Amino acid sequence: MIDASVVRVSRRAPKWIVPAVKAALIVADAFAAAFAFILAFYVRERAPVFATEGTLAWSTQFAPYGVLLLFVVCIRLLSFRYCDLYRVRGEFSFVDDAIRIFKATAIGSLLIVAAAFLYRGGFEFRAFSYARGVFVADFFFVLISVGVLRFLMRTVQTFVRSHQINLIPTLVVGRGPEASLFIREMRERPALGYRVIGVVETEPNAISSSPIKYEDVPVIGTLESLPEVIRDSGANEVIIADPQVNGDALFEVMMRCGRRRGVEFRIAPSLFNCLPRKTEIDQIGVLPMIRLFREPLSNGARILKRTFDLIVSALAIALLFPLWLLIALLIKLDSKGPVFYTQERVGMDGRLFLLYKFRTMKAGADPELHREYQRAFIAGRAEANLGKDHKPTYKLLADPRITRVGRILRRTSLDEVPQLLNVLSGDMSLVGPRPPIPYEVEAYELWHRKRLDMKPGLTGLWQVSGRNRLPFEEMVRLDLFYIENWSLLLDLKIILRTGFVMLSGF
Repeated sequence: MIDASVVRVSRRAPKWIVPAVKAALIVADAFAAAFAFILAFYVRERAPVFATEGTLAWSTQFAPYGVLLLFVVCIRLLSFRYCDLYRVRGEFSFVDDAIRIFKATAIGSLLIVAAAFLYRGGFEFRAFSYARGVFVADFFFVLISVGVLRFLMRTVQTFVRSHQINLIPTLVVGRGPEASLFIREMRERPALGYRVIGVVETEPNAISSSPIKYEDVPVIGTLESLPEVIRDSGANEVIIADPQVNGDALFEVMMRCGRRRGVEFRIAPSLFNCLPRKTEIDQIGVLPMIRLFREPLSNGARILKRTFDLIVSALAIALLFPLWLLIALLIKLDSKGPVFYTQERVGMDGRLFLLYKFRTMKAGADPELHREYQRAFIAGRAEANLGKDHKPTYKLLADPRITRVGRILRRTSLDEVPQLLNVLSGDMSLVGPRPPIPYEVEAYELWHRKRLDMKPGLTGLWQVSGRNRLPFEEMVRLDLFYIENWSLLLDLKIILRTGFVMLSGF
């Protein structure tokens, strides 16, 4: 076994940094909650907060609100803690943070209103009627102030991580495709907060025949020796990336590691070994049965998703109409041909439809180049990777058919905006699997066709989870995961992340 001590991670921040950041956040949130409540009162009532300048005594108008201030601050901090806003370790997402901030602020505001109208400032103000506008304004002020605080904190955290500072030393158990994908992802995206320092074999005798390194990461032990490897390497997290790992052996190792070391274990299971969430428990006689949905979405879910598609696509078309005109003008000035490009695509259950896009290629371009590439991509052949082994790219970047304006439109995904018309007509959804071309579907294996069980989407989980860095089978797995785990909240998250992806293209 390789000496695990050689992979200890340097440039670790002192241990007091994380607790200090959390404490600073709590103090900042307390001040923000108090200031937002006071500001909300002033904006709504236009009355002084203090009795006289230079004193800390509340004015007569603010006194009924002042007795609530301690409740306000405590409720805000508890709601932030409940929604996990003080977690600074590991992966984070600006979109997920924004959702948690909104949820925490809404919960806190509801509890504050309940406290105000039940407590009413005690005996002295039992007959006082609070202005509802103060609580509404307080909600928005807290939402903005806490959002700004978290954005600044995450920005600094991203900057620090991009310089390889204070990344979580992580071990990966296994040497399969899941392990390889995880290692590459952590290497390319240090902002996630992890650094893979070693690979652990799952077979007892595999270490003698293993290469010294796997994906440029040293192989430093076996599953049996994991407790010693963790101690010697200083790892803080262990990722189980082998779906075939022996469960009994894994449990025994975790028990030997103990909890006092503060090591977290995570399992990255194969998506096809997971029971889908959309299940129902039935009973036949005395036997409990798990019934899987025959359709990806229930009737109510389909109605909800379609209503959401109609409302958002109609609003988006109306708001983006000036942008459509500008893009159409640029396309016309750049090259000859129509503004829009239509192409036959395969929709839900294999139905064909015409997809609309802004034209990004020269008129009359030969599709054979793309056809041959897609065959190699779906088959998983090595030539489909147009990047490097450690930084793969699965896209025709040097396509001679693309125009100058077309390159900009593709980089920012603005060429796909006309697909809102497909969403409005019902051929597509805002979120779903990428709509394939018929000759792509011809090359599918049987299990690949499961991604046609739902309407294709303008955006999707694949587009916001790596896109051109993922091989075809990973794209299909993400599509199937989305189909099995659909929810309106998941759609909202993907739409918000799509906005960030589009902005990063500029």
